[in-house]
Amino acid sequence: MNPLPTYDELPTPTVLVDRARLAANIRGMQAACDAHGVELRPHIKTHKMVAVARQQLTAGARGLTCAKLGEAEAMLPSGVRSLFVAHSLVDPRQASRISALIEQLDELRLAVTSEEHTEVFLRLAALTGKKLSVMMAIDTGLGREGVRDLAAVGRIAAALGRSPHAELRGFYAHEGSLYGVPPAEQAARVEETIARVCAARDGIDRSLPVWPGCSVSARLVAAASRGRVQAVRPGTYVFGDIALAKLTGTMRADEVALHVLATVVDKPASGLALIDAGSKALFSDRTAANIFAIAADGRELSVVRVSEEHGWVRGADVDALRVGERLLFMPAHVCPVVNLTDEVVVTEGGRVVDVWRVEARGRVR
Repeated sequence: MNPLPTYDELPTPTVLVDRARLAANIRGMQAACDAHGVELRPHIKTHKMVAVARQQLTAGARGLTCAKLGEAEAMLPSGVRSLFVAHSLVDPRQASRISALIEQLDELRLAVTSEEHTEVFLRLAALTGKKLSVMMAIDTGLGREGVRDLAAVGRIAAALGRSPHAELRGFYAHEGSLYGVPPAEQAARVEETIARVCAARDGIDRSLPVWPGCSVSARLVAAASRGRVQAVRPGTYVFGDIALAKLTGTMRADEVALHVLATVVDKPASGLALIDAGSKALFSDRTAANIFAIAADGRELSVVRVSEEHGWVRGADVDALRVGERLLFMPAHVCPVVNLTDEVVVTEGGRVVDVWRVEARGRVR
């Protein structure tokens, strides 16, 4: 095994994870759920790493949530026994992979997301030779997947009940629309979310569980659950980003555990610096103010434009930067940043302490 590099030896751009902050974020979310009797079933789409999944499970997570079968397969070495794939699966070529996952787990839950999806999903289910456990998605404002009206909920439940290949095991939602809600209004919106999903559930079977999922709302949902919610499925909370730390008030900047180390490679004009982290390191997601990343040390420095290999940095402190200077950036959206790298460098106290593979990188199928 090659010796770990020192911090100064790291090439750029490099994705860094602060071990102590990550551990604190994992403990904090688990404690918030435990305090209200709500299971934590975190979404691994943010970290995509077996090393992080193991920490979540050791801390008390009851299972993991994935977006795709490939992510689920990549997480098996973590020791996970219960997985939920929260996506609209339809491809008949996936039947053998679903069957294989069921054989390797204590529990696999899959999703139905609309009447149209349910019809196709049941054909896929029949090909597996198994009776699949199914969670029904309810739209709570994002306008993406999820059933929109209670009449459709009843029809989907009836279709599942008639099928020998599927069993309705609960309801879920993704409150992604809360990313645009001011902090003062989030609690009220969470109450609306819980009420909407429970109304759908109560019309079918009040004993079925409700599993919302979003890092902005997870702690609020747990606190407001009062027995109505059985699990939450946040993902981004493990690392944080501009969206959580600056826009939604979900966490503090000094709790953000992942940054991109970049180097100033040019200062072609006054008020502008170029760094070696572009869309292939920071991705192309940005805030509503067109910010791709901000300096993690508090200086007024923002990445306001990216090409593949360059980031344009502007701000009040940009002219004080020096070519060759290295600095940490907090990305606007952390999830795709992790998916762009094969490995992350783990640090603690300014020292490199480990390197973790991103096993589910590119697992989009």
